[in-house]
Amino acid sequence: QVQLVESGGGLVQPGASLRLSCAASGQTNRLYGMGWFRQAPGKEREVVAAINRGGAWTYYADPVKGRFTISRDNARNTVYLQMNNLKPDDTAVYYCAASNVQYAIRRGQYGYWGQGTQVTVSS
Repeated sequence: QVQLVESGGGLVQPGASLRLSCAASGQTNRLYGMGWFRQAPGKEREVVAAINRGGAWTYYADPVKGRFTISRDNARNTVYLQMNNLKPDDTAVYYCAASNVQYAIRRGQYGYWGQGTQVTVSS
């Protein structure tokens, strides 16, 4: 079993930054790909960013390219999402996810999910 706990969400103004963290516990040796997804009201959950176990490969959805950065610290079993220049369209519940697949960008490739953390961008 794997448990994922997100933190770092909140209410910020447009242009601000936030850093989300996701701490993994349990059988973390089975985890390869890690990702961040988000779900806005009335919309489907979508991938935001993903990273492989070694950190050399990353993926970003087009709307966040150049603004968000995913990283991981395997010694701490933690993955991060640095979000800069936030926009109102970034408002959503953000979910951390873990996969047994190295290069995972599809929701169906992730078997473990956190409870989500709310990010609201509003003036």
